[in-house]
Amino acid sequence: MSCICSISSISSFSALSSSSRKSVPKPSIVHCSLPGTVVEPKAASVAEPLLLNAVRGEDVERPPVWLMRQAGRYMKSYQIICEKYPSFRERSENVDLVVEISLQPWNVFKPDGVILFSDILTPLSGMNIPFDIVKGKGPVIFNPLRTATDVDQVREFVPEESVPYVGESLTILRKEVDNKAAVLGFVGAPFTLASYVVEGGSSKHFSKIKRLAFSEPKVLHALLQKFAISMAKYIQYQADNGAQAVQIFDSWATELSPVDFEEFSLPYLKQIVNTVRETHPTLPLILYASGSGGLLERLALTGVDVVSLDWTVDMAEGRRRLGPDMAVQGNVDPGVLFGSKEFITNRINDVVRKAGKGKHILNLGHGIVVGTPEENVAHFFEIAKGIRY
Repeated sequence: MSCICSISSISSFSALSSSSRKSVPKPSIVHCSLPGTVVEPKAASVAEPLLLNAVRGEDVERPPVWLMRQAGRYMKSYQIICEKYPSFRERSENVDLVVEISLQPWNVFKPDGVILFSDILTPLSGMNIPFDIVKGKGPVIFNPLRTATDVDQVREFVPEESVPYVGESLTILRKEVDNKAAVLGFVGAPFTLASYVVEGGSSKHFSKIKRLAFSEPKVLHALLQKFAISMAKYIQYQADNGAQAVQIFDSWATELSPVDFEEFSLPYLKQIVNTVRETHPTLPLILYASGSGGLLERLALTGVDVVSLDWTVDMAEGRRRLGPDMAVQGNVDPGVLFGSKEFITNRINDVVRKAGKGKHILNLGHGIVVGTPEENVAHFFEIAKGIRY
């Protein structure tokens, strides 16, 4: 897909000093021409959040913006909560804390998406897979699954029984945000969840799950099937309780070769999408996989509404490869937020130019990195929300 854009008055995108915020200059205008590639946009629904309108191809004045891990360790307000509640699971499984943490970036930056503060491993306890998230170490699976007997012990996930705090939190968030932004839920994809529970936690080489995949594929397929059924239910549950879009994280699927992705990830992602479509046909589904440049076309085959690109893929190239009907998300390098405000501005403009008008959610290509200056995040949102097509 070709994208020819011009940006006028780029200098006006420069950061506003605290003393000059009362006199805000007119935002720069981003003009995009995408001949022969984008369907004529529909009229936007005023009642719907900007993010939903953009995903559905409606006419929007700018790309909606939110950031992965926008609620988290870079925020001083979150660090204060961590001092009082040092356990991640306590913070992510307590309704009051989940709501407070989820709303921290909303209260400060007003992003167009407010994502639930949780973790992709949250459902594991309800599936009879004990785990914890240890500070400085990450996820720890106490009894890694390696055999058919282990997989037989995995229970189907019933979210309303196992994680009622997720539904309660989403319901409160929906009321608090009041449709001024889209409330986002998220789940882990089957292969990524399987990677954690087979490896016993995070991994560098994924040797244990690949050994299982290539020596006893039936065992892995049985586990993946349980996760596919359960995650479809989890998405439906989140949507029923207030989530207006749901992101599926298949972070580790890109450790697979294309042929293995087609066997161990793609069918289960399709199954989840198809199951959710039966009950929630208009719910936008976003798919993210880090390092996905070699699998983009295959990600589109899942049937999701949005493919989130990581920063290693040029946005214009990603658009061409995915085609005009697929909405995209991303894909500024999170490291850019350590740069100068001018540098951040230029990188935002570059991504927006290459994405073109419509069906684009501005985001990072991964989550915000610990230690990122909050003032740079504020600048990111200020510039992003000042863009006009």
